Amino acid sequence: MTLKPVPGSAQRLRLLRRSLAGAPPAERRARLAAISDAIRRRDLEMIRHAGMGHVGGDFSAVDVLTVLYVLVLDCDPERPEAPERDRFIQSKGHSSGALYATLSYAGFFPDAELDTYMDPLSPLGGHPDRREVPGVETNTGPLGHGLPVAVGAAIAARLDGSPRRVIVLTGDGELQEGSNWEAALTAAHRGLDNLTVVVDRNRLQQGARTEDTAALEPLADKWAAFGFAVRGVDGHDHEALYEALTAPPEPGRPTCLIARTEKGHGVSFMADRVEWHHRVPTAEETVRAMAELAG
Repeated sequence: MTLKPVPGSAQRLRLLRRSLAGAPPAERRARLAAISDAIRRRDLEMIRHAGMGHVGGDFSAVDVLTVLYVLVLDCDPERPEAPERDRFIQSKGHSSGALYATLSYAGFFPDAELDTYMDPLSPLGGHPDRREVPGVETNTGPLGHGLPVAVGAAIAARLDGSPRRVIVLTGDGELQEGSNWEAALTAAHRGLDNLTVVVDRNRLQQGARTEDTAALEPLADKWAAFGFAVRGVDGHDHEALYEALTAPPEPGRPTCLIARTEKGHGVSFMADRVEWHHRVPTAEETVRAMAELAG
């Protein structure tokens, strides 16, 4: 693994988590929102530098990633391969910028490494590589692979008698891949209540809306029919995400959390616009977006 954790990052993360966990909900929500906007600004710098990236899908997922890494996941940035860590798999691997910026914020590697995003031979490529980046559990990018791997990880935890959780983040357009539903059948059949699927439900995919491409609704009913305990949540409300991601699972049933999100969230001219699935902002657009995110 070519990247190294930031010394002292585990202690910093513990102190931040303790402070936020003990804060009143309104204060916690505001502080987490500020962290998310800082991560979005860093991601925007990375994409502008690289001349490529998936800013729209990055921005729809950032709030989920913030809550997971700052408050929810049992992980240690200085011991990224600790056996009893929770497993997080970002199945929508093309949104690597958001994942890298969040991992760096948590201390898995130094912030300066983000300046190499997508450079030749950089470990921070367009799709995450577990051999190169600490905190990445499995290589993702080809859609529909993350959930099957997560199911395997949840089965392994069960066989080990381990309390560790497995959480996987999928795109909604990605759910048009049949491998997800094969994995869902297995998860429910085995009663994997240590597994949580978070769907980034921004309703846009490359080139079109999901419902115009291959309709997913009624999505909650589909997951319920496959045997999951299903919850809906505002995917940009940090307090609601915190409550949903820390709620006890329904015994014997995997959980599906459908996070209602917005592609390009946080920037007015990117929000809910299909062209920002895979577009690099101009210098002028970058200045405007940074100003809105600093708001």
